[in-house]
Amino acid sequence: MAAQAVQWEHGLLQVRLPLPFALKTVNSYVFTEPAGGYTLIDPGLRTEETLAVWEAVFADHSIVPEQISRIVLTHQHPDHYGLAGYFAELSGAPVLMSRRAHRYVRHLWGEGSTMTGELAELFALHGMPQHYIDEISSNLSSFQEKVSPQPQQDQIRYIEAGETLELGGSQWELLDAPGHAYGQLCFYEANKKWMICGDQVLPRITPNISVVPGEEMNPLGDFLASLDRLSEYEVKRAFPGHYDSFTTFAGRIAEIKQHHVQRLEQMLLMLEEPLTGFEVCGRSFGARAQQSPHQHRFAMAETLAHLYELEQSGRISRTERAGVIYFLR
Repeated sequence: MAAQAVQWEHGLLQVRLPLPFALKTVNSYVFTEPAGGYTLIDPGLRTEETLAVWEAVFADHSIVPEQISRIVLTHQHPDHYGLAGYFAELSGAPVLMSRRAHRYVRHLWGEGSTMTGELAELFALHGMPQHYIDEISSNLSSFQEKVSPQPQQDQIRYIEAGETLELGGSQWELLDAPGHAYGQLCFYEANKKWMICGDQVLPRITPNISVVPGEEMNPLGDFLASLDRLSEYEVKRAFPGHYDSFTTFAGRIAEIKQHHVQRLEQMLLMLEEPLTGFEVCGRSFGARAQQSPHQHRFAMAETLAHLYELEQSGRISRTERAGVIYFLR
């Protein structure tokens, strides 16, 4: 179990949880609270494998699930949010998340949700063939069981950027971190200079930046602006949503920004002829995009994020043919 749980100072336990897709693992964090009880941050996807890891970690660290006093979410993606309702039901603890993140949850998994159909329409508008859309829609629907039961409205407590939250006896500043997920929050402790950064800054991969129906239509621009703001913080150790903690926060931000600058330039060069978003996706990601419907959705939505940024900056324009959008520089 040592491979799945790392004990840090100041009462922080980092837990690595399994995922059934390419990333393989997601990080959860547990704070021991001085007044008693535990705060659980990003409890992971609901699967039998994840629950088995939690059972072992709780046993190893003498934690009783009923002692969980709060469940806190950096953001609402299923690999972070999935077990929130389960642990809230088990412990009676409230679920703390931003209002914007909760709105996304209701849009995607709430009663009468229309998100899957809206995403299908968006991808069709940008040239994706129907059989790929059907695969992606089916995959997206399969996450419903992995986020159930969901927290009830009376279990939700809203936290917002600009506020502070006490975790492990220290005050943490809540920072707005849009782009990867609107409503995402990073947590900064100024004395230790620690940052719990969700998926906004990751050490080994670049966070997925996706166009999502019902959200702002320039997530890449918002993401890059957020990175500029985060780079102003002195961070001695960053605790990300995936992979190991790291000490090169500012340097990693610079690398992620450069990655997106290069990708924007690569796409711009492709557009000497009119291309659909689906065609640009294929040229940008190649066979990797179609390794699974999950990966294909991420690749297509990220391609659109780059194309929308190029369009909003005035570097490309769009035209429509037979109900399909084409981009051209």
